Amino acid sequence: MHITDFSMDRFSLRGKRAIVTGGNTGLGQAFTVALAKGGADVFVPGLFDDGGETAALVRAEGRTYAELTVDITVPGAPAVAVSAAVDALGGVDILVNSAGISRIADVTEFGREEWDPMVAVNLTAAFEMAHESAKRMIPQGAGKIINIASLFAFLGGLGSPAYAATKHGIVGLTRAYADELGGHGIQVNAIAPGYFRTPITEQSRADADVNRRIIEHTPAGRWGDVADLMGATVFLASSASDFVNGHTLTVDGGYLVR
Repeated sequence: MHITDFSMDRFSLRGKRAIVTGGNTGLGQAFTVALAKGGADVFVPGLFDDGGETAALVRAEGRTYAELTVDITVPGAPAVAVSAAVDALGGVDILVNSAGISRIADVTEFGREEWDPMVAVNLTAAFEMAHESAKRMIPQGAGKIINIASLFAFLGGLGSPAYAATKHGIVGLTRAYADELGGHGIQVNAIAPGYFRTPITEQSRADADVNRRIIEHTPAGRWGDVADLMGATVFLASSASDFVNGHTLTVDGGYLVR
């Protein structure tokens, strides 16, 4: 492609079919709405009931929204979810592995009871969703897989060794799948969000010391708003990123540079 052939249409997601795990709450909802605004139809598998809020936001963009109540940590459930998405939307072009949980405990209290659910949701389910989606993407010779990492993919895991371990694992999974699938026209990348204003961070933001420490460490001087993630999502889901593969894009207001 010559530079004169480049068009902003490459950022369009018109006609694309996307799956977003955890796509109707927190950051996941921002990913879902970003894809819909880009032109994609969206399927959300998960257990969280948002009372139809996300469906309304997607349909307001003139896009199709479908969902399935399913626990993707159950072996075989991701295959059911991907099949349901294909039935609802006609195929799958984009997967965003957004579902994730975090549990905090002192290292001496953080045992298998805390570890196992986080590995199941944050890493194993992401692997199975990618595995099942790749089966659909390879025959069509195109696809985008976006895994959601974290700053803790690059930092220690004070208070939650499982969270740090799973997010390090997500970066490794991203690179491994990028290597495997790049030759099939499929790009696999990750987004590593910094500190964002969501319900899950409300307690941290209410703690004056924690709030100040995070803001002072962030060159942007603020917590992220969920809308700050939407552009990165559209870029990595679109053909504008066709030569970006195996990359983890930090969206953190510069937190990691300090």
